[in-house]
Amino acid sequence: MSTLPPVRQALADYLALRRTLGYELRAAGRILGQFVDYLDAHGAQTPTIDHALAWANLPDGASTAWRAIRLSAVRGFAAYLHGLDPTIAVPPADLIRHGPDRATPYLYSDREIGELIIVAGDLRPRLRAATYQTLIGLLAAGGLRVGEAIALDTSDLDGERDLLTIRATKFGKSRLVPLHPTAIGALGDYIHLRDQTRPRPICPALLVSTAGTRLRHANIGLTFNRLTRQAGIIRRSATCRPRPHDLRHSFAVASVLDWYRTGVDVEAMMPYLSTYLGHTDPKHTYWYLSAAPELMALAGQRLHLHLKGRS
Repeated sequence: MSTLPPVRQALADYLALRRTLGYELRAAGRILGQFVDYLDAHGAQTPTIDHALAWANLPDGASTAWRAIRLSAVRGFAAYLHGLDPTIAVPPADLIRHGPDRATPYLYSDREIGELIIVAGDLRPRLRAATYQTLIGLLAAGGLRVGEAIALDTSDLDGERDLLTIRATKFGKSRLVPLHPTAIGALGDYIHLRDQTRPRPICPALLVSTAGTRLRHANIGLTFNRLTRQAGIIRRSATCRPRPHDLRHSFAVASVLDWYRTGVDVEAMMPYLSTYLGHTDPKHTYWYLSAAPELMALAGQRLHLHLKGRS
């Protein structure tokens, strides 16, 4: 007879065990929570290889690398469950083969960002519309990761100094993010509406759901996909589809484009951009910029003028 606890409790135990060993597992914890939701929706008491593979291949059109990441997370959890109940199979590592097919960033134009904010305004109720309009604007204007925006508390906003405090980021560090006064004003307007709609907050989050709770990453993805379709924003290739995270890429590229156009010393400014984005190594920032043809053209022009001046 199996002594396996309910799968959701087993997941909590698994994550707690791994974290005591020093693993943060933020992304894995979120991904596995979605996997358990999938099992619940299909009435499954324990995961099987078929469940793991079917779930890992969601959503339709996801990159091979992303599907492999999802399967890898489930494999670790399944190995833990197998130790508790040997009848539970661990999915083979080669079920989803992948190579270096990192997703190509979708770089949004100002017009597309504006369209997203407009169509988000049609969401109902009004608080939900305002939340997604504010979220999209914040990602585009501040270059935040989606998880960082979700984790923001109201107390992290310093309206007097036009600053956001991003705490315990992807790499366990905190940073200050200056925002333009117009962005600070938009956040102030959102807080006013939020507090009118829900005068008794049930959590300290800056951005809240209609229930007053902190936003969930999975729900943001689903809603964002709907908004991009309504705005007529479609994938550009098999590896380039519009994602919320790409608003961060777009912020980085727009910043460097502006520096090139205004004659700023881009090389000297790159460490500042890396720090602003919370990157631990400038090479990660350069990856953000590598998929922008316009940026590469400006860089080529700058190099051509430099070489011409030396001749």
